[in-house]
Amino acid sequence: MPDATGLELLAQEIGERRDGAVLSTVFFREHAALLVDPPALRDALCFVRDRGYRFLSSVHGVDYWPEEPRLGVHYELLDMEEVDRISVKVRVPIAEPQVDSVVDLWATADHQEREVYDMFGVVFRGHPDLRRILMPEDYEGFPQRRDFPIGGEPVMFTHNERDMNYIE
Repeated sequence: MPDATGLELLAQEIGERRDGAVLSTVFFREHAALLVDPPALRDALCFVRDRGYRFLSSVHGVDYWPEEPRLGVHYELLDMEEVDRISVKVRVPIAEPQVDSVVDLWATADHQEREVYDMFGVVFRGHPDLRRILMPEDYEGFPQRRDFPIGGEPVMFTHNERDMNYIE
């Protein structure tokens, strides 16, 4: 992983390309992370990718309730040659939870962005097929948000269809 100095230099280079792109850096327990401004997300990810972090290992959502901006999307990138890792994070308000899709940069982001959309409600602009992936299409709400009621409502899947008909 880039050390603390390397992380700051990386953030400075990104900031030179796009003013205000990097909001903060965190180097904690040997893990480097960049927090970027949502409009600068694609530029920052492309810059980091061109620096050797070519493998997108995961995209995941976070709910920072009660803080605002409340929703976050984390991108974990690996440099397979240097055996190195970096996180690029972005936070968006719950009133307008939108970021640009990176499916065109990494095909593996396809299902991962759909899962973040399905569970947290973050809309990935430009995604080729943004729809629910785990929950039924007509499901209302986003079950991984912290304000979602525990227990929610019964959801019918093929494995519990007979039991659900019994409930009605």
